[in-house]
Amino acid sequence: MPANQKYLTHSGWHRFAKLLSGILGGYIIAALFHMALALWLPGHKNVLITSAYGIFIIWCVFMLLPFLSKNGWKVMFIYMAIIFLLSLVVYYGNIHHPIPTLR
Repeated sequence: MPANQKYLTHSGWHRFAKLLSGILGGYIIAALFHMALALWLPGHKNVLITSAYGIFIIWCVFMLLPFLSKNGWKVMFIYMAIIFLLSLVVYYGNIHHPIPTLR
């Protein structure tokens, strides 16, 4: 049984925006989220060890969310805003709570 045409995205650019924000943006959001957790929480080793599974789960969620929206550009803008905010959190976390390196 084919899908109902009224629920499908007709514009190729909206489809491209949804795919790009879902695949690439979802992964960047998941990775930045775990980097921020590692910088701001006291047990950064535990966060980094469990981030392999956590990144995959968060990435799957953020990969599916754009397809619930009708407008792909709005989702891409929201994902870019989240990426910008998480980048600021990681930047200031790296300044105030740097992870010590082994030398």
